[in-house]
Amino acid sequence: MKAVWLLFFLACVLPMGQGKIYERCELAQKLKEMGLDGYAGYALDNWVCMAYHESRYNTAATHYNDYDGSTDFGIFQINSRYWCQYGSESSANICRTPCSALLTCNLAPDVACAKIVVTESADGMGAWVAWRAYCQGQDLSQYVAGCDL
Repeated sequence: MKAVWLLFFLACVLPMGQGKIYERCELAQKLKEMGLDGYAGYALDNWVCMAYHESRYNTAATHYNDYDGSTDFGIFQINSRYWCQYGSESSANICRTPCSALLTCNLAPDVACAKIVVTESADGMGAWVAWRAYCQGQDLSQYVAGCDL
């Protein structure tokens, strides 16, 4: 049994580990444990809604942006132009993390960077287009409904 847990742990923390598609309540629980409920004034349902519309809860999601050549990474689709470092691409790398760290099932780098984005951006969660389009000003109770939080 210890060997199974060790393998799972290593798969999650090593950069080459596989991503994970979370279930809604599973993600809500993890994000709550990691301190996002109420962070910067945003309730947990905002974070879960945003993650759904950005990546469909997929930690391995990427999206290339034709308009500026940047790429969005991970469950929160964090952008390589400003927040993370993607290879030798020019980046402000405000989160001081490689973008590849945002693609594993280990949510710690994603959450740490999301906390920086929401506090450093003048728009708060408005930094995420999907949050503005689908979550802002909406009843988001469905995103945590039925979850044992």
